[in-house]
Amino acid sequence: MASVRKTVWCVTWICGILLFVSHVYAGNKSKIKSGEVFKSRIMSPVRSFHPKTYVCYRASKPLKIDGKLNEEAWQSAEWTDDFQDIEGGSQPVPRFRTRAKMLWNDNFLYVAAELEEPNVWANITQRDAVIFHDNDFEVFIDPDGDTHNYTEYEMNALNTVWDLLLEQPYRDRNFVLNNYDLKGLISAVLVDGTLNNPSDKDKKWTVEIAFPLSAYAELKARPADGVQWRINFSRVEWQIEKVDGKYQKKVNPATGLSYPEDNWVWSPQGVVNMHLPEMWGFVQFSDIPSGEGKTSFKWNRDEEVKWALRQVYYAQRRYVSSNRRYASDVNQFADIEKAPGSFDVKIYTTPEMYEAVIQSPFSGKNWHINQEGRTWSD
Repeated sequence: MASVRKTVWCVTWICGILLFVSHVYAGNKSKIKSGEVFKSRIMSPVRSFHPKTYVCYRASKPLKIDGKLNEEAWQSAEWTDDFQDIEGGSQPVPRFRTRAKMLWNDNFLYVAAELEEPNVWANITQRDAVIFHDNDFEVFIDPDGDTHNYTEYEMNALNTVWDLLLEQPYRDRNFVLNNYDLKGLISAVLVDGTLNNPSDKDKKWTVEIAFPLSAYAELKARPADGVQWRINFSRVEWQIEKVDGKYQKKVNPATGLSYPEDNWVWSPQGVVNMHLPEMWGFVQFSDIPSGEGKTSFKWNRDEEVKWALRQVYYAQRRYVSSNRRYASDVNQFADIEKAPGSFDVKIYTTPEMYEAVIQSPFSGKNWHINQEGRTWSD
C-alpha cells in the first residue's frame, strides 16, 4: 500500500509540474527561452508588498446564479479596481476592462465579474480541461493565507469549468488534485452579444459564481465577521483574428506560433505566475448586509511580519541553489530583496530543512516559515 501511495503521489506531482509548465509555456515562449519565467519561481516578485483589499458584505437573500447581477445586493456591492497586467503598473494597461465584486452568506462565497470583450468566443466543453487555452476568468482562494491548500477555478464563456486543489504552489514540492470538485458549486455566464459569431461586435461577458463554503470548511476555513481570506482573480486573453467566418488565435509569422496570451489580474503578482499566493489580495468579510452600511478594512500588521519571513524564504531558495545548504543567519544573504527591518529573525537548520521564526512586535505571536514556504503562528 505504501508503494502504491508513493506511486500515486509521484504521478500527481509530475502532473502538477506539467500543468504549470503548460500554463506558463502557452503564453511565455520568449521568456522561457531566456530563462526569465523559471527564474521567477526562485526569485521574489519584482514589486513591493501592496496587495489589493476588498470588504465583502453579506447577501441577505440567496442569489439566483444566472449571470445577470440584477439583485439589489449585487447592485449595492462595490466593484474591485480594474484589473492590471499581472506584472503590475509597469506594463501596458489592458486592452479591455475587467472588474469583479463579491458577496457572501452562510452557504456561499459569491463572485461576479464583468469582462469587456468585442469578440466573445470559447471552444472547450469538457470539464477540467485546460480552460486557459480559451479566454477565461480565474479565481484563486487561500482561506487561511498560509500559501498552502488553496483552490484554483477557471471558466470560459461556455461556462465550462476547471476546479482543482493545490497542496502547495508549483515552486514547492506540490500535490495537485486535478480531479478535485468544489461540490455544490454553481456558475453562470451571460453574453452581451453573440457567442462565437465573428459577424458582429459584442460588448462583454458576465460571470456569476457561488463557491460552496462547505468545501472550504473541509479545509478548516469558514468566513465570519472580520475574517480575512487571500483571494485573487485572473483573466487570460488571447489575440485572435477572423478567418473563414471563424475566430482563431493570431499567429506570429516570425515564429509560426500563437502570440502569447495576456494575463490581467486584480492584485498584481509582480511576475508572470499566478501561483504566488502571498501576492493575492485580502478579502475581509463583514456581517453588514450589502447596501446597509460600511465596514472599514482593517490592516493586520502581522502581515508585515509574514512578509519579512517571505523575504527569508526567497533568499533561502537562492542561497541553497548556490550553496547546497540553507543559511543559518540572515547575514549570510548577500542579495536579500528586502531586509526584515527591525524584526529579530531566528533560523534553525538541518541538512535538508529550515525554519525561520519572528516574534511579532504587534501581536506577540511567533510566526514561522519553512523550506516549503508555509507560514503559521504558535
